[in-house]
Amino acid sequence: MDYSGKIVVITGASSGIGKESALEFAKLHASVVLVSRDRNKLEEVTKELLKYQTRILVCACDISQKDQVNEMSKQVLEKFGTVDVLVNNAGFGIYGNSNDLKVEEIESQMRTNYLGMVYCTKTFLPKMLEQKSGHIINVASVAASFGIPGMAGYCASKFAMLGYSESLYHELKGSGVGITVVSPIMVRTNFFNHNSFNNMPRYTTTLSANTVAKTVVRAASSPRLEIVVPQFVRIAIWFKHTFPYLINPIVGQIFRRSKTN
Repeated sequence: MDYSGKIVVITGASSGIGKESALEFAKLHASVVLVSRDRNKLEEVTKELLKYQTRILVCACDISQKDQVNEMSKQVLEKFGTVDVLVNNAGFGIYGNSNDLKVEEIESQMRTNYLGMVYCTKTFLPKMLEQKSGHIINVASVAASFGIPGMAGYCASKFAMLGYSESLYHELKGSGVGITVVSPIMVRTNFFNHNSFNNMPRYTTTLSANTVAKTVVRAASSPRLEIVVPQFVRIAIWFKHTFPYLINPIVGQIFRRSKTN
Protein backbone atom coordinates (compact mmCIF):
# COMPACT_ATOMS: atom_id res chain seq x y z
CA MET A 1 0.00 0.00 0.00
CA ASP A 2 1.19 3.52 -0.83
CA TYR A 3 0.76 6.06 1.97
CA SER A 4 1.88 9.06 -0.08
CA GLY A 5 0.17 12.16 1.23
CA LYS A 6 -0.97 10.40 4.41
CA ILE A 7 -0.10 11.78 7.84
CA VAL A 8 0.81 9.19 10.48
CA VAL A 9 1.22 10.17 14.15
CA ILE A 10 3.13 7.67 16.30
CA THR A 11 3.56 7.95 20.08
CA GLY A 12 6.44 6.22 21.81
CA ALA A 13 8.35 6.63 18.55
CA SER A 14 11.85 6.91 20.02
CA SER A 15 12.45 3.14 20.21
CA GLY A 16 10.99 -0.35 19.89
CA ILE A 17 7.63 -0.84 18.19
CA GLY A 18 7.11 2.90 17.71
CA LYS A 19 10.43 3.43 15.97
CA GLU A 20 9.98 0.37 13.76
CA SER A 21 6.45 1.46 12.87
CA ALA A 22 7.79 4.86 11.82
CA LEU A 23 10.30 3.15 9.54
CA GLU A 24 7.66 0.90 8.01
CA PHE A 25 5.28 3.79 7.29
CA ALA A 26 8.14 5.90 5.89
CA LYS A 27 8.98 3.09 3.48
CA LEU A 28 5.42 3.46 2.20
CA HIS A 29 5.97 7.21 1.67
CA ALA A 30 3.86 8.43 4.59
CA SER A 31 4.61 11.69 6.36
CA VAL A 32 5.50 10.72 9.91
CA VAL A 33 5.01 12.58 13.19
CA LEU A 34 7.36 11.24 15.86
CA VAL A 35 6.11 11.70 19.41
CA SER A 36 8.05 10.89 22.57
CA ARG A 37 9.36 12.56 25.71
CA ASP A 38 12.99 12.32 24.54
CA ARG A 39 13.69 14.76 21.72
CA ASN A 40 17.31 13.60 21.35
CA LYS A 41 16.23 10.03 20.66
CA LEU A 42 13.60 11.25 18.22
CA GLU A 43 16.29 13.17 16.35
CA GLU A 44 18.24 9.93 16.03
CA VAL A 45 15.18 8.19 14.59
CA THR A 46 14.74 11.12 12.19
CA LYS A 47 18.21 10.50 10.77
CA GLU A 48 17.18 6.94 9.92
CA LEU A 49 13.99 8.12 8.24
CA LEU A 50 15.64 10.73 6.03
CA LYS A 51 16.74 8.12 3.49
CA TYR A 52 13.08 7.56 2.62
CA GLN A 53 12.72 11.24 1.63
CA THR A 54 9.53 11.69 3.60
CA ARG A 55 8.25 14.62 5.63
CA ILE A 56 8.97 14.31 9.36
CA LEU A 57 7.78 16.27 12.36
CA VAL A 58 9.39 15.75 15.76
CA CYS A 59 7.22 16.48 18.80
CA ALA A 60 8.70 16.15 22.27
CA CYS A 61 5.62 15.36 24.34
CA ASP A 62 4.76 13.47 27.52
CA ILE A 63 1.40 11.99 26.56
CA SER A 64 0.45 11.51 30.21
CA GLN A 65 0.14 15.30 30.38
CA LYS A 66 -3.07 16.52 28.74
CA ASP A 67 -1.77 20.04 28.09
CA GLN A 68 1.29 18.69 26.28
CA VAL A 69 -0.90 16.46 24.11
CA ASN A 70 -3.09 19.42 23.18
CA GLU A 71 -0.02 21.45 22.24
CA MET A 72 1.39 18.55 20.21
CA SER A 73 -1.86 18.14 18.27
CA LYS A 74 -1.86 21.86 17.44
CA GLN A 75 1.65 21.53 16.00
CA VAL A 76 0.57 18.57 13.87
CA LEU A 77 -2.59 20.17 12.52
CA GLU A 78 -0.88 23.51 11.90
CA LYS A 79 1.82 21.83 9.83
CA PHE A 80 -0.20 19.18 7.99
CA GLY A 81 -3.83 20.24 8.38
CA THR A 82 -4.96 16.68 8.93
CA VAL A 83 -4.12 13.29 10.39
CA ASP A 84 -4.85 9.95 8.73
CA VAL A 85 -3.41 7.38 11.10
CA LEU A 86 -2.85 7.64 14.86
CA VAL A 87 -0.70 4.95 16.46
CA ASN A 88 -1.09 5.02 20.25
CA ASN A 89 1.99 3.03 21.11
CA ALA A 90 3.63 4.75 24.10
CA GLY A 91 3.56 2.70 27.26
CA PHE A 92 5.62 1.10 30.01
CA GLY A 93 5.33 -1.41 32.81
CA ILE A 94 6.56 -1.81 36.38
CA TYR A 95 6.94 -5.29 37.81
CA GLY A 96 6.05 -6.11 41.41
CA ASN A 97 3.33 -7.41 43.68
CA SER A 98 0.47 -4.94 44.07
CA ASN A 99 1.02 -4.81 47.82
CA ASP A 100 4.63 -3.73 47.26
CA LEU A 101 4.07 -1.18 44.51
CA LYS A 102 3.48 2.45 45.40
CA VAL A 103 0.11 3.88 44.43
CA GLU A 104 2.02 6.46 42.39
CA GLU A 105 3.67 3.68 40.35
CA ILE A 106 0.29 2.19 39.48
CA GLU A 107 -1.13 5.63 38.67
CA SER A 108 1.81 6.48 36.40
CA GLN A 109 1.23 3.36 34.29
CA MET A 110 -2.46 4.18 33.94
CA ARG A 111 -1.74 7.81 33.04
CA THR A 112 0.64 6.91 30.21
CA ASN A 113 -0.72 3.60 28.93
CA TYR A 114 -4.42 4.36 29.16
CA LEU A 115 -5.12 8.06 29.70
CA GLY A 116 -2.33 9.06 27.30
CA MET A 117 -4.10 7.00 24.64
CA VAL A 118 -7.40 8.68 25.52
CA TYR A 119 -5.86 12.17 25.35
CA CYS A 120 -4.33 11.52 21.92
CA THR A 121 -7.49 9.90 20.59
CA LYS A 122 -9.71 12.72 21.83
CA THR A 123 -7.52 15.41 20.32
CA PHE A 124 -7.27 13.85 16.81
CA LEU A 125 -10.60 12.04 16.49
CA PRO A 126 -12.68 15.19 15.75
CA LYS A 127 -10.53 15.90 12.67
CA MET A 128 -10.90 12.32 11.46
CA LEU A 129 -14.67 12.47 11.91
CA GLU A 130 -14.78 15.80 10.09
CA GLN A 131 -12.95 14.36 7.07
CA LYS A 132 -14.85 11.03 7.39
CA SER A 133 -11.64 9.03 7.18
CA GLY A 134 -8.80 7.86 9.38
CA HIS A 135 -7.68 4.97 11.52
CA ILE A 136 -6.65 4.69 15.15
CA ILE A 137 -4.29 1.90 16.16
CA ASN A 138 -3.91 1.15 19.84
CA VAL A 139 -0.92 -1.02 20.71
CA ALA A 140 -2.04 -3.05 23.71
CA SER A 141 -0.78 -6.48 24.71
CA VAL A 142 -1.96 -10.01 25.32
CA ALA A 143 -1.87 -8.70 28.91
CA ALA A 144 -5.13 -6.97 27.96
CA SER A 145 -6.75 -10.41 28.22
CA PHE A 146 -4.76 -12.14 30.96
CA GLY A 147 -4.12 -10.90 34.48
CA ILE A 148 -0.43 -11.61 35.05
CA PRO A 149 0.88 -11.83 38.64
CA GLY A 150 3.30 -8.99 39.30
CA MET A 151 1.86 -6.90 36.46
CA ALA A 152 -1.49 -5.78 37.89
CA GLY A 153 -0.98 -2.09 37.13
CA TYR A 154 0.17 -2.77 33.58
CA CYS A 155 -2.57 -5.33 32.89
CA ALA A 156 -5.21 -2.94 34.24
CA SER A 157 -4.05 -0.23 31.84
CA LYS A 158 -4.18 -2.59 28.87
CA PHE A 159 -7.55 -4.07 29.88
CA ALA A 160 -8.78 -0.46 29.97
CA MET A 161 -7.30 0.27 26.54
CA LEU A 162 -9.01 -2.75 25.01
CA GLY A 163 -12.36 -1.92 26.63
CA TYR A 164 -12.22 1.71 25.52
CA SER A 165 -11.27 0.62 22.00
CA GLU A 166 -14.12 -1.88 21.78
CA SER A 167 -16.68 0.74 22.82
CA LEU A 168 -15.24 3.26 20.36
CA TYR A 169 -15.19 0.60 17.62
CA HIS A 170 -18.99 0.32 17.87
CA GLU A 171 -19.48 4.09 18.12
CA LEU A 172 -17.46 4.71 14.94
CA LYS A 173 -19.39 2.31 12.72
CA GLY A 174 -20.39 4.08 9.52
CA SER A 175 -18.28 7.16 10.27
CA GLY A 176 -15.43 6.33 7.91
CA VAL A 177 -13.03 6.16 10.88
CA GLY A 178 -11.71 2.81 12.07
CA ILE A 179 -9.99 1.57 15.21
CA THR A 180 -7.89 -1.56 15.65
CA VAL A 181 -6.04 -2.89 18.69
CA VAL A 182 -2.72 -4.68 18.11
CA SER A 183 -2.01 -7.10 20.96
CA PRO A 184 1.46 -8.69 20.86
CA ILE A 185 3.04 -11.05 23.36
CA MET A 186 6.54 -10.63 24.83
CA VAL A 187 8.30 -8.35 22.36
CA ARG A 188 12.06 -7.81 22.38
CA THR A 189 12.24 -4.10 23.23
CA ASN A 190 13.61 -1.90 26.02
CA PHE A 191 10.27 -2.36 27.83
CA PHE A 192 12.09 -4.72 30.19
CA ASN A 193 14.90 -2.27 30.93
CA HIS A 194 13.06 -0.88 33.96
CA ASN A 195 14.98 -2.06 37.02
CA SER A 196 11.84 -3.65 38.52
CA PHE A 197 12.10 -6.39 35.88
CA ASN A 198 15.33 -7.63 37.44
CA ASN A 199 13.06 -9.63 39.75
CA MET A 200 10.76 -10.91 37.02
CA PRO A 201 10.89 -14.54 35.82
CA ARG A 202 12.63 -14.76 32.47
CA TYR A 203 9.88 -15.53 29.99
CA THR A 204 10.87 -16.10 26.38
CA THR A 205 10.54 -12.98 24.23
CA THR A 206 9.86 -14.37 20.78
CA LEU A 207 8.70 -11.35 18.79
CA SER A 208 10.84 -8.66 17.22
CA ALA A 209 9.64 -5.06 17.28
CA ASN A 210 9.68 -5.06 13.47
CA THR A 211 7.27 -8.01 13.33
CA VAL A 212 4.79 -6.07 15.44
CA ALA A 213 5.41 -2.88 13.44
CA LYS A 214 4.44 -4.65 10.22
CA THR A 215 1.22 -5.71 11.93
CA VAL A 216 0.63 -2.08 12.94
CA VAL A 217 0.87 -1.05 9.29
CA ARG A 218 -1.53 -3.83 8.32
CA ALA A 219 -3.91 -2.73 11.08
CA ALA A 220 -4.11 0.76 9.56
CA SER A 221 -6.38 -0.61 6.83
CA SER A 222 -8.01 -3.44 8.78
CA PRO A 223 -11.73 -3.62 9.66
CA ARG A 224 -10.93 -5.81 12.68
CA LEU A 225 -11.20 -4.71 16.29
CA GLU A 226 -8.16 -6.65 17.48
CA ILE A 227 -5.18 -8.35 15.88
CA VAL A 228 -3.22 -10.66 18.18
CA VAL A 229 0.46 -11.27 17.43
CA PRO A 230 1.27 -14.07 16.87
CA GLN A 231 -2.16 -15.15 15.67
CA PHE A 232 -2.14 -18.57 17.37
CA VAL A 233 -2.25 -16.86 20.80
CA ARG A 234 -5.82 -15.91 19.89
CA ILE A 235 -6.70 -19.54 20.67
CA ALA A 236 -5.53 -19.14 24.27
CA ILE A 237 -7.56 -15.95 24.61
CA TRP A 238 -10.63 -17.70 23.21
CA PHE A 239 -10.27 -20.55 25.71
CA LYS A 240 -9.81 -18.08 28.57
CA HIS A 241 -12.96 -16.15 27.65
CA THR A 242 -15.00 -19.29 26.90
CA PHE A 243 -13.91 -21.47 29.80
CA PRO A 244 -12.61 -19.02 32.44
CA TYR A 245 -13.36 -21.39 35.32
CA LEU A 246 -10.98 -23.92 33.73
CA ILE A 247 -8.32 -21.67 32.24
CA ASN A 248 -7.83 -19.04 34.96
CA PRO A 249 -6.60 -21.54 37.59
CA ILE A 250 -4.19 -23.05 35.06
CA VAL A 251 -2.81 -19.67 33.96
CA GLY A 252 -2.43 -18.55 37.57
CA GLN A 253 -0.60 -21.74 38.49
CA ILE A 254 1.79 -21.39 35.54
CA PHE A 255 2.74 -17.81 36.46
CA ARG A 256 3.03 -18.53 40.17
CA ARG A 257 5.27 -21.51 39.49
CA SER A 258 7.50 -19.43 37.23
CA LYS A 259 7.93 -16.83 39.99
CA THR A 260 9.30 -19.44 42.37
CA ASN A 261 11.73 -21.00 39.88
